[in-house]
Amino acid sequence: MGARQATAILVEHVLGEPVLVLAGDLDVRSTGELRAAVHDHIRVCGTDRISPVVIDISAVRSVDATALKVIAAASRQAQRYGVRVVLRGAQPAVRRMLHLTRLIRLIELEREPIPA
Repeated sequence: MGARQATAILVEHVLGEPVLVLAGDLDVRSTGELRAAVHDHIRVCGTDRISPVVIDISAVRSVDATALKVIAAASRQAQRYGVRVVLRGAQPAVRRMLHLTRLIRLIELEREPIPA
């Protein structure tokens, strides 16, 4: 196993929509920063959205249950306000962890890739 890759969190605009982009390793050490970023992104995107709030995790190398629970909790909270949160670009390791933790029931994955 390689060394831990630093977590990078930024907002990009894709086709005019803000997308929260996460990269690196999401684990217990990054949960505070992750929690703040996800909740800020949902708040900034607003509660009057028709389109979902997108979190791009295609550059996430590894993820642990703690980080996924942060995303699941934020997603559930957003749903209370009628906002959908979807994960874009989940790699096989992330999908596997979602299934192992059973958080796949709470976190929506984007079905189709968007055009580049």
